[in-house]
Amino acid sequence: MPTVTADVTAPVQPLGRRFTALLGSTAAANLADGIVQAAAPLYALTLTRSPGQIGLLTAAAWLPWLLLGTHAGLLVDRTDRRQVQAYALLARVVMLTAAAGLAVTGSLTMTALVVLLLAYGVTDVLVDLAESALVPDLVPRSRLAAANGRIVAAQQVAGSFIGAPLAGLLLAVGAGWVFGTPALIAGIAVVVLAVGVRGRYRATSDAGTGAPPDDPPGGPGPGSTPRHRITRDLREGLSVLFGHPVLRPLLVAGSVSNMCFTAYTTMLVLWVVGPGSRVALSAELYPLLTTVMAVGALAGSVVVEPVVRQFGEVRTMLTGWVAMPLLLLVPVIAPHPVAIAGALGLIGIASTGSNVLSQSLRQRLVPRRLLGRVGGASRAIGFGLMPVGALLGGAVAERAGVGTALTAAALVALLALSYPLVTVRQRMVNDPDKPDDPADPQPSRS
Repeated sequence: MPTVTADVTAPVQPLGRRFTALLGSTAAANLADGIVQAAAPLYALTLTRSPGQIGLLTAAAWLPWLLLGTHAGLLVDRTDRRQVQAYALLARVVMLTAAAGLAVTGSLTMTALVVLLLAYGVTDVLVDLAESALVPDLVPRSRLAAANGRIVAAQQVAGSFIGAPLAGLLLAVGAGWVFGTPALIAGIAVVVLAVGVRGRYRATSDAGTGAPPDDPPGGPGPGSTPRHRITRDLREGLSVLFGHPVLRPLLVAGSVSNMCFTAYTTMLVLWVVGPGSRVALSAELYPLLTTVMAVGALAGSVVVEPVVRQFGEVRTMLTGWVAMPLLLLVPVIAPHPVAIAGALGLIGIASTGSNVLSQSLRQRLVPRRLLGRVGGASRAIGFGLMPVGALLGGAVAERAGVGTALTAAALVALLALSYPLVTVRQRMVNDPDKPDDPADPQPSRS
């Protein structure tokens, strides 16, 4: 008699109200980000057409990752992640309000704009690391890909789909609105986070002396100083990152790709915007191109789960990564707004799907107590190379032309992907849902 096998589908675990609140705060914060990030280079074009100075502006926004990323990750591991995110958002409110005042009085020079983006970048480090480390504390491990997909979708839709076009409109109204409006929106993000995500979210133990869980039960050993413990904790995070057979290739390839992509996007505005550019698009219409990328990003965040079920995480992630540099060649080969918009839309799909999977893999492969410092070290390198890319892109464009800089960035990014393509396989991540590190405590949510 044939055996009848019951087809039982496990119920999908909900993401929860706290995650919904975090998602709302993220959307508001990234709406403010989108306005600032789109408006800053467009405002700078009213002050200069120098590729070097435009590159410096972008470098300033990403430099804090290089300087502070690793230590900021340790801070996130040792303190309440929700509070870190809230205080950093409050700092944004203050600096954006000050920038609005400078813009209204006509005192917002190129130097002031660089300083503003440098300070804004510091808050970006803290907000992003705290948010990323907080997600596994709010959702079931089985829903990490879905949660990260929604986070990325909110970031792209709010930042690029809404924020970038809104920046063009606000810039037409007046520079003061460009910075005053995101200051108000960042304040809303703080309120949503404070009200909707209740509780304490620390990766370290509150018991006894407050020593981290990897200290002996009685606290730090004799002769152990705060500096020694910081050095030890940083070394532990770096050893996990560089010693892991999956995380290491992804870090190297992703970091070089980030550097190249930043060089590319920094120079793209000079290739597309203004009468001296190849495309001659107006500054008010340029944000619409980033809106197309946001539409693609939204699509990528929606389809990533079913695509992964069909083809697997590693294959999907690497396919998206390879597609990106190939698509970056389209604006150079076909410098027309329609072709550029189509390429950017596909880049949005590829980059979002790949980044969601890369983030989810790290959250699953790294013990919770190390998420802050491993994420900080990873982004210190991955994002830390982005200001280098911006400066290199400006230097190459100054000497060889913007088109050459765009082409070189795409080809170097493609070459960098050979490392994970050769070394990373799906079988290496097929058992990520192992129990947490025995020393890994559950966060307090009281």
